[in-house]
Amino acid sequence: MGITAAVAGASGYAGGELLRLLHAHPEIDVVGLAAGSNAGRPVSQVHPHLTGYYGRVFDAATPDALTADLVFLALPHGESAAIAAQLPEHCLVVDLGADFRLADAGPWERYYGGAHAGTWTYGLPEIPGQRERIAASTRIANTGCYAVAVTLALAPLIASGAVEADDVVVVAASGTSGAGSGAKPHLMASQVMGDLSPYKVGAHQHVPEIKQATGARSLSLTPVLAPMPRGILATVTARPTGSEDPREILAAAYDGEPFVHVLPAGQWPHTGATFGSNSCHLQATVDVDSGRVIVVSAIDNLGKGAAGQAVQNANIALGLPEALGLSADGVAP
Repeated sequence: MGITAAVAGASGYAGGELLRLLHAHPEIDVVGLAAGSNAGRPVSQVHPHLTGYYGRVFDAATPDALTADLVFLALPHGESAAIAAQLPEHCLVVDLGADFRLADAGPWERYYGGAHAGTWTYGLPEIPGQRERIAASTRIANTGCYAVAVTLALAPLIASGAVEADDVVVVAASGTSGAGSGAKPHLMASQVMGDLSPYKVGAHQHVPEIKQATGARSLSLTPVLAPMPRGILATVTARPTGSEDPREILAAAYDGEPFVHVLPAGQWPHTGATFGSNSCHLQATVDVDSGRVIVVSAIDNLGKGAAGQAVQNANIALGLPEALGLSADGVAP
């Protein structure tokens, strides 16, 4: 047996994607499958696509069920802190929720409510210096899905001084899996199909995380629910400070990165190309009318936006090859 892992929230969408990735991981054995309301149910009933787990049953999310070298917390926001407090310090914990992402209590209270649980190492390896911090950590806060799509598009441009940190505008469309697997009337197929609808306009919880990760001072995010199961397409615009080519800045920043791909000139990202992968596709230009820099970013919200990113972070913290068990290639058609 190799490195042992347990997943809390294993019956959800992100938890199921974690199980899929971990089953193919050559160094990790999943020994704990924990769930909330689905505790006691066979995995085959909840995730019929995961044949490698047939015959296994979800346990309740207790410390005993999460006894492993590595624990992933794929839980709703606000639920990770109580479980994390019961896990031993030597255990590597990667939290896919928001509980430990923010450095300051103020934004947490404003966007999430309740007490701020604290701050863990932020799990976005492509931010300069962050890989080393992740490698030295046993507590890692995975990124939010919108946050990773926007941060990878924006951070190098702000860091280089190519765009202003004020007046950043983002419009981003997401698949329905981003809202979780719970039954919600507005996510019924009859409501979603053939429709686009904005939500949490002017008050999305990923805004403070994006500002923290990119250095943006003012950012407007309009999320849009799209009629697809998974994927995020984010259009990020900012005011330039000079005449530098934004595509060249992004290409230099991500040269050699295994999962961030600046597309050939003239080719634009689309969500289908990232489906099932841990990749982020980027393209940039300057608007001929407004002069604003435009960057379009595409990810799979359950891949680079959640489970894939979590496995990438775990690989780094465990001293394994960063891309182990992950694919940079999407699934088509």
